[in-house]
Amino acid sequence: MPVDIDLHVHTKFSGDCVISPKIIVEQLHSHPRIRGIAITDHDTLSGFHYVRRLAAPYQDLIIIPGIEVTTQQGHLIILGIEKEPKRLMTIWEAVDFGIEQGGVIVIPHPYRHVYGIADVASEVHAHAIEVLNPRVTREANDQASELAKIRGLAPVGGSDCHHVDEMWAVCTEINAEPSIDEILNAIKLGRTKPHRL
Repeated sequence: MPVDIDLHVHTKFSGDCVISPKIIVEQLHSHPRIRGIAITDHDTLSGFHYVRRLAAPYQDLIIIPGIEVTTQQGHLIILGIEKEPKRLMTIWEAVDFGIEQGGVIVIPHPYRHVYGIADVASEVHAHAIEVLNPRVTREANDQASELAKIRGLAPVGGSDCHHVDEMWAVCTEINAEPSIDEILNAIKLGRTKPHRL
């Protein structure tokens, strides 16, 4: 049974975001469709730990650990890990870091002019490419979609929210049982369909 997950959510722990973990959990719990999120704060897992703790009473919510790593080439999302990088890395070092921990590598907003990795996106080992991000242009999303097709990688989407009014704009329908391990494995297998809400 498919499950809808927002795979790119920030909290106030990102530094450039104003959304509190409490608001995220309250809104997720009341959302009619989305049942899970990946907390992908910039270079920290602090927001994930807060959200997971606040969401614990709600058995039907899925909170996936993740991090949006700032590398020398741009941003890279690693899902399913619970360890932070301790230094600035190249994007290839960040991929190795994530793979060593069994993480799922996602290239976010590859064609955004700030923190996108367009120049090296075709060279980076990844499991998925973010092809639907409401904070980039339609052209940039289309280019990302084409790259995912060329490389045979899972297309995913996330709201990349930094303000409350940006939440729940995009999610990814994942053909998996509602558990973190099953969802991450389904992303690796390409059983994904991003869409706007």
